[in-house]
Amino acid sequence: MPLDPQVNALLDFLAQLGGPPMPEQTPEQARIAFKQLGAMNTAPLRELNVAEITIPGPAGGMRARIYKPWAQPRLPAMVFFHGGGMVVGDVETHDRTCRELAEACRSMIVSVEYRLAPENKFPAAVDDAYAAVSWVWANAAALGADPGRIGVGGDSAGANLSAVTSLQARDRGGPPIAYQLLLYPPTDMTANFPSKHENGQGYFLTHDEMVWFVNHYIRDEADKLNPLGSPLLARDHSRLPPAIVVTAEFDPLRDEGEAYAEKLRRAGVPVKLRRYDGMIHGFLSMFDYIDRAKQAVAEVGADVAELVHQTMSAGS
Repeated sequence: MPLDPQVNALLDFLAQLGGPPMPEQTPEQARIAFKQLGAMNTAPLRELNVAEITIPGPAGGMRARIYKPWAQPRLPAMVFFHGGGMVVGDVETHDRTCRELAEACRSMIVSVEYRLAPENKFPAAVDDAYAAVSWVWANAAALGADPGRIGVGGDSAGANLSAVTSLQARDRGGPPIAYQLLLYPPTDMTANFPSKHENGQGYFLTHDEMVWFVNHYIRDEADKLNPLGSPLLARDHSRLPPAIVVTAEFDPLRDEGEAYAEKLRRAGVPVKLRRYDGMIHGFLSMFDYIDRAKQAVAEVGADVAELVHQTMSAGS
């Protein structure tokens, strides 16, 4: 399909804003620019029950924000990790996305700020993500969550953390993860998939930005081969939580996301793969500008709600 007209208009608008490309910025400058990009959304926020908490982590407290679509005990919950290449992004940049997902998934969302690179290189973010999910599960009753219906989710870098946390939870014997929501996940830092070349320039996320992110995140080339950085390279993908994988036609990460879905499927893991034609990387958070993004949030939310309902039925 051709690029969606609303996506094309948004890309033209962003190009007119100017400014140096991210690889020409310092991480601090890139973080400011990323926040400014998110601040462009001016539509009213979805009203939910929102609370700020601190989750203990390997290097100290981690800021987190809880979103509840309604006040009810034993809500299904998703521990959400924001995107941003492990270098930029925080709870604030993904506030609107989490509000929409909480409503669409009919679930509590616990959005977590993990440590960012290059100040904290691999595997700091991985360690934080696993600690956060373990803590939410252990404290589910106090949070008002159902410990049997806690999933993980995230977009881009956050989807990577969700995938590797699922691997860790399986290999460490818990916590039990009900599902994994992987929105355009990077899954292999070593592979040279065709989509990286086809979509590496002009479609929001660029090839140069991906290289910049990876180089800030890893300590050395060996990290690229570590399954906790490149989950597609794990030797065993069986016995993992059911997965919802979302990809976009014009995303450089399209092929590795779909390769991961296929790897899970071949290992016997229930997988729903949704490719959105005409879309770009990050489109699910662009619902103020792209009608298809609003539809995608609703569809993905229904997928999650169906999974947690099945989990509840199986446990009853």
